[in-house]
Amino acid sequence: MNTMHAPDPVPALDTPPALAFDLAAPYGLAAPEKQAVLLDALNTLTDWHTAHGAPYRHMRERLFPAGAARHLDDLPFLPVRLFKTQKLLSVPPEAVVKVLNSSGTTGQAVSSIYLDRETSVRQTRVLAAIMAAFLGKQRLPMVLIDSPALIKDRSRFNARAAGILGFSVFGRNHHYCLDDQLQLEADALDAFLQQHRGAPILAFGFTYLVWQGLVQGALRTGRRLDFGAGSTLIHGGGWKRLQSAQIDNARFKSALREHLGIERVFNYYGMVEQGGSIFMECEHGHLHAPVFADVIVRDPITLAPLGPGQTGVLQVLSALPVSYPGHSLLTEDLGVLHGEDDCACGRPGRHFSVLGRVPQAELRGCSDTRAMP
Repeated sequence: MNTMHAPDPVPALDTPPALAFDLAAPYGLAAPEKQAVLLDALNTLTDWHTAHGAPYRHMRERLFPAGAARHLDDLPFLPVRLFKTQKLLSVPPEAVVKVLNSSGTTGQAVSSIYLDRETSVRQTRVLAAIMAAFLGKQRLPMVLIDSPALIKDRSRFNARAAGILGFSVFGRNHHYCLDDQLQLEADALDAFLQQHRGAPILAFGFTYLVWQGLVQGALRTGRRLDFGAGSTLIHGGGWKRLQSAQIDNARFKSALREHLGIERVFNYYGMVEQGGSIFMECEHGHLHAPVFADVIVRDPITLAPLGPGQTGVLQVLSALPVSYPGHSLLTEDLGVLHGEDDCACGRPGRHFSVLGRVPQAELRGCSDTRAMP
C-alpha cells in the first residue's frame, strides 16, 4: 500500500538543512524518536537535492513522483551504481573542495563523489562521534596497515586513501607497516610495538590487506608480533576474496588474537558514496546504525521492505550528504536485519549483517581491488 502524500511542490531551499543530531550520543535514540528525527532530516535533504540538481530532480519526478515520505521505507532512493555513470551535484561546481573516487581495478568504472566544505565537515564530525563511542576520546599510538605511498601520491587518491586519512586522526605516532609492494616490514613494526610496549595500540586497515599484508606477513616471518593488551583493530571492506578462501569473521578474529595479540577487532560497513556514516560492528558481531543513518532490507525482486531474518538487498540512509544526492542509496550488497533496539550489546537502533554481493554485481570492495598474489 502506498503510504506517501499526494504530490507537493518542492520548497525553495536557499541553505542546506542543518545536521540536527546530538553528536555526543551517536547511539542515543530509540526507534520512535530516531525515526521521526531522521525522517524529517531525509525528507528535507530530498527536497534540497530536488531543488538543486536537475538529474536528481528528473529521476525523482519519474520514479518517485509523490511528496514527502511518511515512513523511512517510502523515501526515494537511487541505485549506488548510478554514481559510476552520472555526475551528480547539488552545489555549484566551484563549491566542490574534494572529489573522492571508489576503488576499482583496471577497466572498471568508478564512482565519483563531489564534496563541498559542509559535507566534508559533516563526515568528519560524524565519523569522530562514532569512533569515540567505541574507542573513547584518547588518541592511541596507531599502526596503519597500508603503505605511506598511498597517501603521498594524490593522483591515486581514492576510497582507500580517504579511509586511511579519515581514520588516522583517531591515533598518534602513526606507523605504516607495509612497503610500496604492500609487504610487511616486520622489523620496523616490531620496533614500533616495542617502543610503545605497555600502552594499547590502535590499528586500522582494509580487511584484505589486514589479512594478506599483516597476518600472513607475520606468519611468513615465523615470529609473533605482539600488539599487547587492550589493543584494537578497526577494519572494513573487501571480504569477498577472504570468503572465497574460507576465511570468515570468526577465523579472521581468531588469527588476530593468536598471532598478533589483538583482542578487540571491529569490522565496519561503509562506502565512499556515503562517507562518514559508517555502520560499526559491536561486541556481538552485529553492524549498528547510528542515529544519523539507517538501513532497510528490500526484496531483490519486488523491492518491498523485509523484516528481521529475511535476506535482501541493503538500502542505506544517511543525513550527511549535501553536495550530492547520496542520502538514500540502494546498494549491491545482500544482508539480513536482526532487529531494532534489541541487540545484546545494549546499543539502540537497527542491527544487521552483510552477507555478500548481489549475484552478478561488480566486485568493488575497497581492498578487493588489489589482485591476489
